[in-house]
Amino acid sequence: MDMLEADTTTQVNMEVVRPLANFPPSIWGDRFLSFCLDYSKLETHAKAMVKPKEELKRMIVDPNMDSNEKLNLINCVYRLGLKYMFNEEIDNQLDKLYKELKIEDYDEADLCMVSLYFQVFRQHGYRLSCDVFNKFKDFSSGKFKEYITRDVKGLLSFYESTQLRIHGETILDEAFVFTEARLKDTVDTTLEGNLAQQVKQALSFPFHRGLPIAEARLYFSNYEEECVKYDPIPKLANAHFNYCQLKQKEELRILTKWYKDMEFQKISPYAREKMPEMYLLNLAVYEEPHYSDSRIITTKILQLLLVLDDTFDAYGTIDELRLLTDAINRWEISALEILPEYIKPFYKIVLNEYAQLEKQADKEGRANVVNASKLAFQEIARAYLREAEWRHSKQAPSFQEYLENGMATSSYNVLVKSGLVGMGEVVTEEALAWHVSHPKILQASELIARIHNDVASYKFERKRAPGATSIDAYVKTFGVPEHVAVDELEKMIENKWKDLNEGCLKPTQVSHEMLSRIVNYARVVYVAYKFSDGFTFSKKTAFQDFITLLFETSIPMQH
Repeated sequence: MDMLEADTTTQVNMEVVRPLANFPPSIWGDRFLSFCLDYSKLETHAKAMVKPKEELKRMIVDPNMDSNEKLNLINCVYRLGLKYMFNEEIDNQLDKLYKELKIEDYDEADLCMVSLYFQVFRQHGYRLSCDVFNKFKDFSSGKFKEYITRDVKGLLSFYESTQLRIHGETILDEAFVFTEARLKDTVDTTLEGNLAQQVKQALSFPFHRGLPIAEARLYFSNYEEECVKYDPIPKLANAHFNYCQLKQKEELRILTKWYKDMEFQKISPYAREKMPEMYLLNLAVYEEPHYSDSRIITTKILQLLLVLDDTFDAYGTIDELRLLTDAINRWEISALEILPEYIKPFYKIVLNEYAQLEKQADKEGRANVVNASKLAFQEIARAYLREAEWRHSKQAPSFQEYLENGMATSSYNVLVKSGLVGMGEVVTEEALAWHVSHPKILQASELIARIHNDVASYKFERKRAPGATSIDAYVKTFGVPEHVAVDELEKMIENKWKDLNEGCLKPTQVSHEMLSRIVNYARVVYVAYKFSDGFTFSKKTAFQDFITLLFETSIPMQH
């Protein structure tokens, strides 16, 4: 699976040759196991949210507020991760503002304001045309006008806007290259204070591709000026961060205890120990407090996938892996008899965890959602086996074969469907059917995951299994040098982001509530793999920084 691969070396045992991996130990130890939730503190923070929430609601619907100011306010609420509290009010306001938009609004607005309009509307699914940026370009020379290079705030906002581009938006493709180059030129030379921090953060992880839960905290500290303009916002954000941090630390404790109770270290000592990283990953996808069930379910399923992946990649022989895949396809306790001893405890846990999910879902009349997750789990086992067969036979597949299989091994199909189990009423029969149809937006997220991982880790992979990545398959199929293959795959990632962005624009077949989960998984992989394999080797990476920020750093003081 895309998050679950690493540098490996072959070790020889007298009886059997196993492709054992040198996975680094957990950098966290048991530190999250000792947390004790103080319910009175939780209650205090919940109460502290009530008054500023009401005040902010009144501001959002205030008919006398200037439209530019209103969009600024909505942007601030969105970036702080508070929109879910005001979904109806914000959607109504944006509908109204979008209908009232006139072209002269853009003629008068500066780059910062036009970019803000573009971001807010696009982030909420409105097809605002990229033509709004035409006035900043000199079409006779084909270049952007010189004066905008002096407006760093405007450039930064323009850069963030380019992340929302879809196919055919040439001006935004050009603007992405232009703004990124200009921001890199200025960040280390002329900028200081908050603006320097804002630009550095955006160049590392643009907001649209960052982890929403971490982006919200960073926005609170880096964009203090924007936050304090609206009196209720700092109070609400502060109480909300405190409330969420307590809930999240308790969920991480529950999951760490489950990991210990299931004795994963004992039954699969060859697999990675990554509970905090896995919890962060799923928290980034289901960030709202009320999706606790989705976070816990998907983190448990991800732990099962982690062991499965490491068994296929870094322990099992090909004969054992064929038996394991057969057992998972049969999905019955009697299949235990065909399995090697070491994998039997794991197989029992898989059946048992899914049985518990089914029991709960049956009570709610939602067994079909669990079944979708189970089918996806069986599919990923078959896809892992296909990869293992390629390695075993030393055959590099064609690029097309690799990609088709890689969509399954990315693991996102299993995780998204497992998360639906905890989302309740949002997941209608129609929404589930849409998911099962494997829509283009889901395929895009899976391919981003698969290719990003390969580009970040193919040099490590090659030591263990030549020909096992999309780079090797691309080189073989198209007969190009390795660096060309990497460039082409990076372009493919950018194109898939355009598919994701397009898939979120209205009209959509399912709610934004569901679409955002698929986009969030792409964000997770972007953050994990932009600079290296930050999931497996999380020391000194964004994953370590964000786990520290969210679960160990106290919340900024209230203003």
